[in-house]
Amino acid sequence: MHILHVISSLDPAEGGPPVVVTRLGAAQQERGHEVDVLAHAGTDDKKRIDDMISSLPCNGLQNVHLLNRGGRIERLRASHSKAWLREHVGRYELVHLHGIWDPILNNAAQAAAHAGTDWIITPHGMLDPWCMSQGRLRKRIALAAWAGKMLSGSRFIHALNHDEEQGMKPHVGTARIEVIPNGVFLEELEPLPPAGTFRSRHEDLCLDAKPFILFLSRLHYKKGLDILVAAFERVHEEIPELQVVIAGPDDGYEATLRTLMEASPARNRMHCIGPLYGEDKLAALVDCNCFCLPSRQEGFSMAITEALGCGTPVIITDACHFPEVAEAGAGLVTSLDATEVAEAMLQLVPSPETCEQMGKAGASLVRDDYTWPAIAARLDSALGLE
Repeated sequence: MHILHVISSLDPAEGGPPVVVTRLGAAQQERGHEVDVLAHAGTDDKKRIDDMISSLPCNGLQNVHLLNRGGRIERLRASHSKAWLREHVGRYELVHLHGIWDPILNNAAQAAAHAGTDWIITPHGMLDPWCMSQGRLRKRIALAAWAGKMLSGSRFIHALNHDEEQGMKPHVGTARIEVIPNGVFLEELEPLPPAGTFRSRHEDLCLDAKPFILFLSRLHYKKGLDILVAAFERVHEEIPELQVVIAGPDDGYEATLRTLMEASPARNRMHCIGPLYGEDKLAALVDCNCFCLPSRQEGFSMAITEALGCGTPVIITDACHFPEVAEAGAGLVTSLDATEVAEAMLQLVPSPETCEQMGKAGASLVRDDYTWPAIAARLDSALGLE
């Protein structure tokens, strides 16, 4: 099958969806499909995109089409994509849209409908009730004007978890929903960097042999960084040598985060270090005592999945929609409450034995259920190709 993935941006600084698109596409290629990707790119993000694509295992992705992001009018209309799609969309047997609100996605759905080509949609959590509560009026207007038609006309909607499936039902009409999670390439995790690599590379943090908790995600309000800081303050009173390393690109919240950190009595134990990619990211996951993502909403977090794959115990909120973590004994799932997150930290950090057991459980969970070859096979099955 000839498949076109369409996403607004492939910049890995945008979070999980660009990683998902490139990895899923590479896994589909390994299954014999011909895969193209269409996205916007600016001059600042092309190197990050090139680095991400060049790091793909297998044969990578051969056909990535990056359109000039342009100015404000182009971002609102995505006119360049209209011309590209008119010329090329008839070549594809399936168009896979990633997201909901970006004009390039509506353009792709309209072009596919005109050409008689099926499309499917992965909202990546954008129809989750929490996400729908942000900018509610604008999204309601978009659903009424064009997004609702895009959703209802799709071959099916691809939900990443069962909570997302339930949350999107009010918005997708009678459209079929298929639940298929994200995954990882084991080739990108193995072999892991030797223990101590991250500590040695970041001597300026003065981590030495001290325990530290790792946050790894975009710096955005929904990621619960205010909850993380409040929880860590409580834990700092019990384990004063504990530190927290916050890694990720700024997505509008870094200034607020730094204000919270500066006002905290534990400020000297909190480090905001910017984004980590590739081996640097894996080294941090190997060296930390546990990974913590107290998010207000996730579709299916790549950061959590990668942490589990590295054998790192995790502390996440129930809003991450990953109950399998607790079911497998791979970490602790809390509510969106700083006290509960703090209690989870106090349960894990002083107990290396518990951390080791949970880490092994997480590594097994990922290898059994969440690899990209298995995910691509499940998508083929949903498409009736098996």
